[in-house]
Amino acid sequence: MTTPAHPAAPAWSSLTGRRVLDLSRLLPGPYATSMLADLGADVIKVESPHTGDPLRTAPDLFDTLNRNKRSVVLDLRDEEGRTAFLDLVRTADAVVESFRPGVLDGMGLGFAALHEVNPRLVLCSLSGYGQNGPYAGKPGHELNFLGLSGFFAVPGRLDGEITRPGVRIGDMAGAMHAALALTAALGHDAVGQHIDVSLSESVTAWCSLFALPLRDIPDPLEAGLVQGDNDTFTTADGRRLSLATFEDKFWYRFRAGLSDEFPELDTAAYDHRADRTAARRAVNDLLNEVFRARDHAWWAERLDALDAPWAPVLTTPGELLADPHTTARQLFSTPTDPTACPQARFPVIFGAGLETFRAPAPALGRHTEELLAPLAAGRRPARARSAGGHRQDG
Repeated sequence: MTTPAHPAAPAWSSLTGRRVLDLSRLLPGPYATSMLADLGADVIKVESPHTGDPLRTAPDLFDTLNRNKRSVVLDLRDEEGRTAFLDLVRTADAVVESFRPGVLDGMGLGFAALHEVNPRLVLCSLSGYGQNGPYAGKPGHELNFLGLSGFFAVPGRLDGEITRPGVRIGDMAGAMHAALALTAALGHDAVGQHIDVSLSESVTAWCSLFALPLRDIPDPLEAGLVQGDNDTFTTADGRRLSLATFEDKFWYRFRAGLSDEFPELDTAAYDHRADRTAARRAVNDLLNEVFRARDHAWWAERLDALDAPWAPVLTTPGELLADPHTTARQLFSTPTDPTACPQARFPVIFGAGLETFRAPAPALGRHTEELLAPLAAGRRPARARSAGGHRQDG
C-alpha cells in the first residue's frame, strides 16, 4: 500500500510513499524511523496525549530523531483511540513499536489484530531481548544490552581495561538493524509479517565478531587486537591525535621519515606487524615519548607530509562543527536560529540527491486533525454523511 509522497521526498527512493506508523519512544525506535523518514518514508509518530514521547524533554535529541515526521495524538488505551489507530493502519505499510512483549496484544493491537485489518502490514517490534526466550519479559536499557553483548570481553587498551562508551551503541545497533530489516521487508513484493528486533542481539552480533575469536585465548591481550602503534597520543601542547599504522608500509614510512628528528625510531625491530604487536608496550612507550616532544601543529604538518594514517582527536562539539572535512562535505545543518542545535544529515551522499532537512520535528499532535478527520469521515454511516452537517429538529 502506498501513500502520496511527502513534499520534496526523494523520487528515486523505494521508501518514498511508504507509510510507517511509529509507536516507539526514546532512542532506538525513533532513530530507526528517522532513517526511514530521511529516505522518504511517510513516518507518522503516534503519541500519547499530554506528554507524548518522553524524549520531548530533551529537545535537541528529539528534534534530530523526529525530523521529517508527522505527529498524531491518540490514547490507545481507550476504544476511540484504538479505532482511529486501526483506521491509520489500513492506510499504512508498517507499524514500529517498542513496548515490552505482550503489551500491544494486551491493548488488542497485536500482530494478529493488525494483520486482520491490513494483511500486507509489516509490524516491527523493537524490544530489549526479543519476543520470546527467558529474558523476554525483563526490563532493560542500553547498558544492560551492552553488558550481555560481549563488548566487555574485548580489550581496547594496553592495560586491558574496558570502559563503557558514551555513545549509546547498544540502542543504535538495534535501530540500524530495524531500519535495514524494514527497508528489506517493504520492497516491491512486501508481505505481511512480524519483525522481531532484539536490541541485545543486535549489539551482540556486532561484538561477537571480535569476542568469539577470543574463546580459547586465556589472556585476550595476547590476541593482537590491542596494538601499541594503533592508539591515541598526547602532543607537547596537551592536544591528542590518533595514529593507526596497522599496515607495515605505514609504519615504515612513519619511522623512516622521522628518524632524523627522532633517532630512537631508526630501527627495523618493529617493521613487521607481528613484531609491533608482540612488543606493543615498548612501541607504545616509544611513541608516547616521541609525540610529547612536539606540539600538535608540528605533528599535523609532518604527518600529512608523510601521508600517515592519523587524525586529530576531537574532544568538544565545537571542534566537531569546525572540522574542515565535515564542513566541506556539509555534514551538519546550519540552523537559522543560532541557539538551535545543528543536526547531522543522512550520512550517505546519493548521486541522485537527497535533501535530509525537509521538515522539522513536529509539535505534539500537530497533524492529528489533518490525518484523522478524513478517515473518521469515511466511517460515518451514509445517512449521516448525506445530511451535510445540517441540524434536523424533530
